[in-house]
Amino acid sequence: MAREAGVSKRTVYDYYGDKRTLFLDVVTRTQAGHEARFRELLDETLPPDPPDLEAALTAFGRAFASGVVQTRERSAMVRLVVAEAAHFPDLLERWREVGPQQQMLADRLAHLAERGLLDIPDPVEAAAYLGILVTAQVNNRTLYGTLPISPEELADLVASGIRVFLRAYRPTAD
Repeated sequence: MAREAGVSKRTVYDYYGDKRTLFLDVVTRTQAGHEARFRELLDETLPPDPPDLEAALTAFGRAFASGVVQTRERSAMVRLVVAEAAHFPDLLERWREVGPQQQMLADRLAHLAERGLLDIPDPVEAAAYLGILVTAQVNNRTLYGTLPISPEELADLVASGIRVFLRAYRPTAD
């Protein structure tokens, strides 16, 4: 970071104060950069009134898994946060909170539930499960972006996760 900015490490620490503040600022800025892209991704793939809910959820899942979860920067950040979490309790607390991306997705799912397309008593919980169902196997198969995955395998994993999500949250006929 200091080399890229053309300054000494001492200058960086004079600005940030300590390693903890520097680390938390880097994580916060990285996450903020992903928030804007997530909003675009959500609007492009999972509109408030989709003509085909399963197709829209699948498009969202594929874009999220490939475009957000599999970016090198985000994958590297997740691996770094996991490795350093024990040294940064503040980070652990933030990680446990409902983040902006999860809230954006929860709001969209709540809207779909209001329209009768989904049966979701807790949109925040449903957003968490949707995120897990479309990314967990991809993360496991790629070791959080370390190993490559074919587009076909990614699509299959996402489609499977969407089917499970819809089994849990699609309204049942009375």
